[in-house]
This record gives sequence, structure tokens and C-alpha cells, in this order.
Amino acid sequence: MTDPVPVSVVIPTVGRPELVAQALDSLGRCDPRAAEVLVVDQSVDGSVAEVVQRFSHVGARLVSLEPPNLSRARNLGLAEAAEDFVLFIDDDCTVHESWAETGWRLLDADPDRIVTGRVLGTSANVPSVREDDERHDYTGELRCEVLYPNNMAARRTALLEFGGFDERFQGAGEDLDLCYRWLRAGRSLWFEPELVVWHHDWRSPPELSRLYERYWREQARFYGKHLRRGDVRVVRFVVRDAAYGLLYLVRAAGRREPLAAPARRLLLLVQGVARQLFRRSST
Repeated sequence: MTDPVPVSVVIPTVGRPELVAQALDSLGRCDPRAAEVLVVDQSVDGSVAEVVQRFSHVGARLVSLEPPNLSRARNLGLAEAAEDFVLFIDDDCTVHESWAETGWRLLDADPDRIVTGRVLGTSANVPSVREDDERHDYTGELRCEVLYPNNMAARRTALLEFGGFDERFQGAGEDLDLCYRWLRAGRSLWFEPELVVWHHDWRSPPELSRLYERYWREQARFYGKHLRRGDVRVVRFVVRDAAYGLLYLVRAAGRREPLAAPARRLLLLVQGVARQLFRRSST
């Protein structure tokens, strides 16, 4: 096996040692592997710490965080990283054996951009997947939905100086916010299909339903944050998502499917935006 490439990998987790072990095992099979892997553990017991210790031979080390906060975990990983090039995955992802080297090479070619890549689902129930096979440069576009932090590479100093992830988001929406702020500032963001991870299916149907509700709720928080600051450009995103929600509701009604879940998600979006707009303190 060749010498490690000078990148740090950040993996946030909350009490999922089996998934962490799976992720670390895939990172250990990278050739070349990353110089270090930081597992930011927000658990209340030592189960994740035991797993990380087993993988110390691949550069894994534990960083503890309390209380749980996904955005803060990613920012802490950035702050603690020894290398300036940092790659991110979530604990329920595994990586292609070329992933570490590919991330390093893509950043080395242009250190001032963020790179995001393909996220392949292991079943139809996996959220947050992107299976495109064509490269795309989003620089100059005003988008919010094209950054996938479960497969992302960035230069540590650039992202920290930019402010990193907004820690006020509760486990969703921080990716929309960073993507939008980064592109709005004229920064470079690329989708590179050769940067590949697999996103694994582990949630029960009720857990998956709650996750989607959190997505909609935090999406509304993102919209409200920028609308309160007078950025009317996000109105297009609100209209698009409301139209999507209505279309989904109509189609579900046409197929005589249960309407409670899509109706609730649409309501969460509308209520969330209104709540953010009219609350007294800014977000």
C-alpha cells in the first residue's frame, strides 16, 4: 500500500458504532488512504470510542462533542484537522477505494473550491443520494441543493474563514445554507462524479418519515433566515418547493395513497417559513 495522502477525513456520529466501523473499514481499504480520520462522537457511552481505537492503524482518532449538533460536529472536525484538505462523510456511508486520493487530487487542482460527489443509495429507501455521472461546475449559479456533505471535500482554512456550517440548524438544512452562501459569495463549487460514496439503508419507516419531516422543517429555517435578512432571491426556492409539495399531494390523492405525510411536510414548510419570518429575534 502506498503512503497516505495529506487529507483529513471528518465523520460525525451519534451512538452508531456498527455504522462507524463500516465507514472506517472502507476508509482503511482506500489505496492510498487518508493521513487521518477524525470521528466526532456525540454519544453518551464509550461504544464509538472502542470502535475508533480498533481502527487507530488507519489514522482514526476520536473527537468528543456534547451536546449533539451535526453542524458543530463538522465545524469541530474542521478545527481539529491536521491537514488543510478535509473530506467529509457521514457515519452511514462507505467510500470507494480511490476516494481519499481522488478528493486530494481534485482539491490540489483547485484548493479554493468545494467539491461534492456521487452518493449512491444501497436501496430505494436511502435519503440524500445523487447518482449523476456528468461533471458540473456550479460556480456563478445561485443554487442551494447541490452540496452533499456526506461526500464533500474542501480546504480547511478557506471553509473556516468563510464561517463553516451554521450551527443553528438542527441536523438538516446546514448543507442548503452553506451551499447557498458559498455560491452567492461567488465561490467555486463543483460536482465531480469520480468522487464516490455509498449511502446505506438502516432506518425504519417511522425513522425515515421523521427524518423527512426534519428536512422540511430545517429547509424552512434556511429560507426564513435569508428572507429575514432581505434576500428575496430565496423566494424562488420556496415557490419551487411549495409547488413540488402540492404536486406530490395531488398525485398521492390521485393514486388514493395516504395524504397525512405529504400534507404534513407541506404544512411544515409553510409554517416554518412564516415562523422564521415573524419571530422577534433574527436567525
